Amino acid sequence: MQLALSDIRQSIPRVDWKPLGIPALVLLIIAMLILPLPTFLLDILFTLNIMIALIVIMIAIHTEKPLDFSAFPAVLLFATMLRLSLNVASTRIVLVNGHEGTDAAGKVIEAFGKFVISGNYLVGFIIFGILMIINFIVVTKGAGRVSEVIARFTLDAMPGKQMAIDADLNSGVIDQDEAKKRRTEISQESDFFGSMDGASKFVRGDAVAGLLILIINILGGLIIGMTQYDMSFTDAGEIYVLLTIGDGLVAQIPSLILSLATAIVVTRVTTSESMTDQTTAQLANPSALFITAGILTVLGIIPGMPSMVFIMLAMICAAIGFLVYRSNPARDESEDELLLDTGVQATDEQEINWGDVSQVDLVSLDIGYGLIPLVNTETGGQLLTRVKGVRKKLSTELGFLVQPVRIRDNLDLEPNTYHLMVNGVIRGRGESYAGKELAINPGHVSTPLEGIATKEPAFGLEAYWIEPSQRDYARTLGYTVVDAPTAIATHLNSILYQAAPELLGHDEVQQLLDKTAERSPKLIENLVPNKLSLATVTRVLQNLLRDGVSVRDMRTILEVLNEEGTKIQDPDELTALVRPKLGRMIVQSLVDMTEEMPVMTLDPQLEQMLHNAVQQSHQTKTLTIDPELAESLFRSMRHETQKIEEQGKPAILVVSPAVRAWLANLARPRIPDLTVLSYTEIPEDQAVNVVATVTAQVEQTE
Repeated sequence: MQLALSDIRQSIPRVDWKPLGIPALVLLIIAMLILPLPTFLLDILFTLNIMIALIVIMIAIHTEKPLDFSAFPAVLLFATMLRLSLNVASTRIVLVNGHEGTDAAGKVIEAFGKFVISGNYLVGFIIFGILMIINFIVVTKGAGRVSEVIARFTLDAMPGKQMAIDADLNSGVIDQDEAKKRRTEISQESDFFGSMDGASKFVRGDAVAGLLILIINILGGLIIGMTQYDMSFTDAGEIYVLLTIGDGLVAQIPSLILSLATAIVVTRVTTSESMTDQTTAQLANPSALFITAGILTVLGIIPGMPSMVFIMLAMICAAIGFLVYRSNPARDESEDELLLDTGVQATDEQEINWGDVSQVDLVSLDIGYGLIPLVNTETGGQLLTRVKGVRKKLSTELGFLVQPVRIRDNLDLEPNTYHLMVNGVIRGRGESYAGKELAINPGHVSTPLEGIATKEPAFGLEAYWIEPSQRDYARTLGYTVVDAPTAIATHLNSILYQAAPELLGHDEVQQLLDKTAERSPKLIENLVPNKLSLATVTRVLQNLLRDGVSVRDMRTILEVLNEEGTKIQDPDELTALVRPKLGRMIVQSLVDMTEEMPVMTLDPQLEQMLHNAVQQSHQTKTLTIDPELAESLFRSMRHETQKIEEQGKPAILVVSPAVRAWLANLARPRIPDLTVLSYTEIPEDQAVNVVATVTAQVEQTE
């Protein structure tokens, strides 16, 4: 039988009553506004109203973060409507049955009224008025103002917070799920404080309604009592004032409690502590308590002062301070003696660890607050998209995955300034303007534009920041017009291309080896670490990138390293052996395969002189030549490079393999646009045209 009953119980579907709670409360509020209520039910509802207010303020006090009580605006709305509907129901009973006596509206209203009035109706009315003033002017108005300010600042801070989330996501600090969670929290925080701004108006309106109901109840009660029930002014005043004040008090106490709860929620500073823990920890200051005790003692010994009260409170304050001081973690006696001898103040600092040491970001972009709209995707910011495009383009060209760019706002920068940093060092800086576009002069436009004159950050060309409405006009004049995110992304592309060797580290090289091993496992089976160390392979790849050579063809590079790794360990010599195998790719990055390649050569005597210098300085790894000869050489190279570039052709210098590496290293910082190749790096089927010969005696005449 028991099994049968249990089976029957399990077969009965459970009813979820939770969704019916709010509709039932709404029906109760409507019923109280329309239907007359018996006095015992009114007593229950007034007590329930006080209980709800106490529960709400206790939750507000123990909430760690405002969002932990995100339902507070809705709770405040329903609590306010419940209280106002109770006012309507009690007003109906007071005006209809008030002539029957002070208990006509229930025991709760009678008890509150007699307690406040205490036999003196004028004093009771004044006390109730003061209570209304405290609620209306002090608590409610202050909470409303704080809600308004916080809502405004929360909305203003949203772009910066969204930018920080996107930057962390791009840098790999967080994943997509965590970013989605943080964005949801920011959205909820904005909605919460916006709702609190509106909910504070409910509280303020409730206080105004309470004052008006008080006046209506007193005037209406006097009129009804004197005209309909032939009561004297004194009798009518005695009954209706008591009922009105009791009714108002039993409603205003929960109202004051909820106003205080509102103020507590909106004035909280978000921490991981509840209000009780936070306040206790910050107010438990022994020095402040001891000083306060001393001041109270001084005031207590002044003639005419109530000495007993002041001295008693001073002793209590000093005792609390002593207890707080004793509750601090005990310190070692020898440590105390050392600190006293050296005059250093003891502190309760926690031991630092490696988590307190911050590492620099590999690639980062710091922007001023004026450029935040470029990052905020919700308002149409395109900078993140452009940066991702730059990373994808460079990763394809260079042959390895470029690390994410960490974007962050920096209040130390000017509003429209940005810094591009690699390994924590500024490698480029520029100015950009959200909402404007950059008109770049290719070099042949002479008509100026109305705007902010500047230099294009990547190539140093003359440019203007103009309004979008001038875009078409600028293009008709011959200007190249790009938006602000594109200008920053172009600058970033230039900086990262130059810093490619620094972006390729041991981890990236290991990933390249692992990826190559998936397709050619035998190729690197015995390479690392049997023939070459990972550091040596990394150095070879960095040398190639420093010369502007992509490492996409890892198979060819690793084949050379496999062949030569048993005999040669020097990264520079290995690089020189790898480059001829990549010669076709190097040349095709300069000219089309069907075009004739214009090249410069060195004067034979000059090249022999450099060759001898290289052989002599082979042991020191430093090319030592006469300073005047070097200056004349680079002046001639710069002169010939400029002439070739003016013809729209690439500047290429072809030298012997022994000289190439040394000359390329010396020419790179002086003539960035010059490419130095060796004879062995040019494919046999590549047509070559010698357009200039560099000598050490040429002087620039232009």
